[in-house]
Amino acid sequence: MKYDVIIVGAGPSGIFTALELVRQKSNKKVLMVEQGRSIDKRYCPKEKTKKCVSCKPYCHITTGFSGAGAFSDGKLSLSYEVGGDLPSLIGTDKAQELIEYTDKIYLEFGADTKVEGLENTEAVKAIRIKAIEAGLKLVDCPIRHLGTEKAQEIYLKIQKYLLDSGIEIKFDTVVEDLIIEDRIAKGIKISDSQTKTKKEDLYADKVIVATGRKGADWLKDMCIKHEINHSAGTVDIGVRVEIRNEVMEKVNNVLYESKLIGYPAPFKNKVRTFCQNPGGFVSQENYDNNLAIVNGHSYKERKSDNTNLAILSSHNFSEPFNQPIEYGKKVAELVNMLGNGRILVQRYGDILDGKRTWQKELDQTNIKHTLPDAVAGDLTSAIPYRPMINILNFIKAMNIVVPGFASVETLLYGPEIKFYSNKINLNDKFDTNIKGLHCLGDSSGWTRGLMMASIMGVLMGKMLES
Repeated sequence: MKYDVIIVGAGPSGIFTALELVRQKSNKKVLMVEQGRSIDKRYCPKEKTKKCVSCKPYCHITTGFSGAGAFSDGKLSLSYEVGGDLPSLIGTDKAQELIEYTDKIYLEFGADTKVEGLENTEAVKAIRIKAIEAGLKLVDCPIRHLGTEKAQEIYLKIQKYLLDSGIEIKFDTVVEDLIIEDRIAKGIKISDSQTKTKKEDLYADKVIVATGRKGADWLKDMCIKHEINHSAGTVDIGVRVEIRNEVMEKVNNVLYESKLIGYPAPFKNKVRTFCQNPGGFVSQENYDNNLAIVNGHSYKERKSDNTNLAILSSHNFSEPFNQPIEYGKKVAELVNMLGNGRILVQRYGDILDGKRTWQKELDQTNIKHTLPDAVAGDLTSAIPYRPMINILNFIKAMNIVVPGFASVETLLYGPEIKFYSNKINLNDKFDTNIKGLHCLGDSSGWTRGLMMASIMGVLMGKMLES
């Protein structure tokens, strides 16, 4: 079977590549290949079981049409300053222009017209003053909140639109290898993701890899096997913090999501907040090799009494070790080991007291934790010293901005690891050193989050048709 374009992965960057080709009225024959199911068939049993059942062969939270994006908090960051390094590749003005263009597409498919963080300028100033006092930088970023359930509705409409427009999508299909001959991408080798049978070779003039964070490890293997130029990037190691809404009320009302960056002593590594969910729920994602990773969701209608957000410590490696994804996996494996395969949770005060947390202590606090099958334990026995100290000192700084943030009962869940460390060497046309092969989205190492991955896809679609 021969196509003009094969897109590996149906996350935001792959989706918006296909969508832009349709909008450009392209006559190209396009195939999308997705390991998971169509979005209308994605379902997490935990809604009923209240505990993770480790779905096989993949987790429905991270895999399927729209990727992890459909089951996340569904926030679109509307500033080029947030979401990765893509602006350094294509230019900041172009990145902002593409954000505005892509945002209108989301609106066409039903995104909420309200944008958070545009009002209360005096209140924002007050928060910024507190951030400066704490040695933190507050990044201005308007947010369009889709909501976990609404994001699924929007992507379902997009999925139907693509199918109705002639885009072919193979679900439950795993790409086992790239077909590269004489440094030219020719196609892909696929099989059924459930049975690993029905093996087939598919060919195309252009192969676009857009496998998301879930596929970053696979892409790294492809880079090594086929000598695709890449470099070790950054690994983010962190925790997800959960506190009551009352503590975060002022920041939630003014900004919805406070994006704060600091370089706490003694190590001066970059530490940042990420993915803040007012009234949200802590969640679990499962990656390959049974890795349980913590995340957070925020719905439009369904609300909790808590706010959760990630605190991530960034680390780079060069010599003699340069495998940040493997490092992050080892940290996650160790935390999972202590939690017997489940997410670990510990009170901030217990960490300061040098003790583990027990379930009875969780039950006594003001915070009713929103991940019911999390295991009380000791994160400090698994997370390395350097990132742990960075996180604890960042929490102290956050307490200046948000009094009560560093309370005894503040909950820390782990591990939260971001697997977008491998960075593919690309030019501004997203070309690799393999002719006809392009890499997009979080798996490429250039984006982080829905909007930046989406605009990378939009630009790829425009370039394919130009």
